Amino acid sequence: MHPQRFLVLCMTLGSLLPAALPAAEPAAPATNPAAVWDLTLLYQDDAAWHAAKDRLAAEIPKLKSYQGRLGENAATLKEAMDFIYGLRKDFERLAVYSSLKRDVNTRDTAALELNQQADLLGTDFSRTASFINPELLAVGETKLRDFLKNDPSLAPYRFPILEVLRAAPHTLGAEAEGVLSAASLITDTPTSFYSILANADIQWPTIKLADGTAARLDQAGYAKWRAASNRADRQAVFAAFWKTFREYERTFGISLYSQVKTDWFAASVRKYPSSLAAALAGDNIPEAVYRTLLAETNANLPTLHRYFKLRGRMLGISDLHYWDIYPPIVKSDKTFPLATGKEIIIAAEQPLGPDYVAQFTASLNARFTDYYPQSGKTSGAYMNGSAYDVHPYVLMNYNDDYESVSTLAHEWGHGLHSLLASHAQPYPTAQYSTFIAEIASTLNESLLLEHMLKVADRDEEKLYYLGSALENLRATFFRQTMFAEFELAIHEEVEQGNPLSGERLSKLYGDLLRRYHGDGQGVLKIDDLVTIEWAYIPHFYRDFYVYQYATSIAASSAFADRILQGEPGAVDTYLGMLKAGGSDHPYEIVKRAGVDLATPGPYRALVARMNSIMDQIEAILAKEKQ
Repeated sequence: MHPQRFLVLCMTLGSLLPAALPAAEPAAPATNPAAVWDLTLLYQDDAAWHAAKDRLAAEIPKLKSYQGRLGENAATLKEAMDFIYGLRKDFERLAVYSSLKRDVNTRDTAALELNQQADLLGTDFSRTASFINPELLAVGETKLRDFLKNDPSLAPYRFPILEVLRAAPHTLGAEAEGVLSAASLITDTPTSFYSILANADIQWPTIKLADGTAARLDQAGYAKWRAASNRADRQAVFAAFWKTFREYERTFGISLYSQVKTDWFAASVRKYPSSLAAALAGDNIPEAVYRTLLAETNANLPTLHRYFKLRGRMLGISDLHYWDIYPPIVKSDKTFPLATGKEIIIAAEQPLGPDYVAQFTASLNARFTDYYPQSGKTSGAYMNGSAYDVHPYVLMNYNDDYESVSTLAHEWGHGLHSLLASHAQPYPTAQYSTFIAEIASTLNESLLLEHMLKVADRDEEKLYYLGSALENLRATFFRQTMFAEFELAIHEEVEQGNPLSGERLSKLYGDLLRRYHGDGQGVLKIDDLVTIEWAYIPHFYRDFYVYQYATSIAASSAFADRILQGEPGAVDTYLGMLKAGGSDHPYEIVKRAGVDLATPGPYRALVARMNSIMDQIEAILAKEKQ
C-alpha cells in the first residue's frame, strides 16, 4: 500500500509524445486564462502547498503507532486503514499539484524542486508504511477474512486487503520492504534522467524547408514537420532529427539499460521468474493476454502491410520509406479551433447518454485543461486523475487540427472514466488500472470517427477521416504491440545476463521495425538512421505499459460496435465497467463486460475492422474513377 499517482500517458494518431506546435503562438496565459488549468482548485498557491506538505510530513510518523496492532481487532484495523488511505489521498493531491506545475514549464527550477520535494515525501511515506503488508500477512488470512466478514465498515478495504494476501509469495519481511521503499529515491533516476535530457537539454537543430521556412526540430517541431506534404522536406526532417538522437545513442542506451536492470532487480528480489511476470502480477493479468496479443499481431502483419501499400498508392509513392507514414493519405486544410473541437466532441459523445454528455461538457468548459503548447511545456498529452476530491486534469498541446480534436476526446475519455469511478467508488478502489484506462479513451475516438463520417458531406472528407482512423489503428494497435515486443526482448536480454548498449538497442529495435513494416517484402523501407527511435519513446521507462494500448483498443472497438448498433444494455454495461474503478482485477472487469482479452477473438475483430475501413476507402476510390 504505497502512494501512487494515477497518470495516463497517451498517444493518438501516431504521436506517442509530441504534439505539433500551432502555426501562430497561442495567447499567453495572462490574456487567455480559460485555456490553462486552474491549480488553485488544488492549492491556493505554493505557500498553501508547502503548508499542506508540512502537515502531511508531521502525520506520517504517526503510522508507526499502528505497527504491531493491525491484528488486534476489526476496529483497530479499520482505524489504521482510514489513517493510511487518508494520508495517501493527501499525498496524491500534493503530487498532482507539483507535477502539473512542473509539466507546464520543465525549465522552471522552482517547479522542479517542488516536484522533487513531493517525490521525497512519497518515499518517506512508502518507507514508513512498509510494515503494513508484511504485518497483514502475519495477521493471517483466516483472521483478516473474519474481520472483513463481521465488520461492514471494512468493506472499502476488502479488495486492497485481499490483494495483499494474493501477493504473499512476493512480499518480503518488514525490514526488506523498508529497504525497497527507500530505494525508490534512486530507482526512478533513469526516468528523471531521460525526461530532462529529452525535453530540456538536447540542442535541437533548425533546418530550412523547401518554401524557406526555418523549422526548429525539437520534439514538438518534429511531430509537426514529419507530416509535411513535401517529401524532400520529410526526409530532411527525419535526417536532422534522428541524427540528433543518434548523437546521444550511448547516453540514452545507458539510461534505458539502467531502467531495465532496475525492473529486473525489483522482479527478481521479489522472486518473480521474469520482469514481465512481475509487471503483470500487480493487476493479476494472465500472461496469456500478452502472449496472445503478440501472436495475433504477428499473424496479421499482412493487414498492416496492406495499409502501407494503400498509403503508397494514395500518396503516389512507389518506394515508401519510414518518413512517408505520417502525412495524411488525404489532405485537408480544414481547421478545428478549440471551440469548434469541443462542440464536435460533445456531439460525438451523445450515444453514451445525457448524464455522460453533461459531465463531459462541464469538464471541457471548466479550467481543468491546459490546452496550448508553450516553450518548455511537456510535449504530448495526458490525464492525471489522482486528485480524488477535486477533479481530473488534462494536459494538451492543441493545434487546431483534427488530430488535436481526437486527442482531446481521447484524454477526456480518461477524465470521465476517473469521474465515474470516483463518484461510484470509495477512495481505496477508485483508481483503476491502465489495462482498463485506454478502453475509455479509444472508445471516444471510435465515436468521434463515426460522428465525423455522418456529418461529412464529401467523399474527400470521408476519406480523410477514414485515413485518420486507419492511422490510429496502426499507431495504437500495431505500433504499440511492436513496442511491447521490443520491451519483452530487452528485458529478456538483461534477464539472461546480456549487456545492452545503445548500439545493441538500435539493432534489436531495427529488426522489429523492418519485420513489422515489411522491409524484406519491399513494402516499406526502414533506413538505418531511424533505428534510434527507441530512444524517443518515454513509455519504455514504465515497464510493460504500452501493450495496454493495443489490448484496450481491441476491447473498445468491441464495446463501440455494440453501443453504435444500439444493442440493448450496451451503454449501461460499458459505463458500469468504468464505474467499477479498481474494485476488482481489470482483466476480470473487462471479461465480465463481455470481452476476453486472453483469447484471439478481440484482436481478430479489430483487424477485421481495419480491413473493413480499407474496403470502404477502396470503394470510394473506385467510385471516383468511374
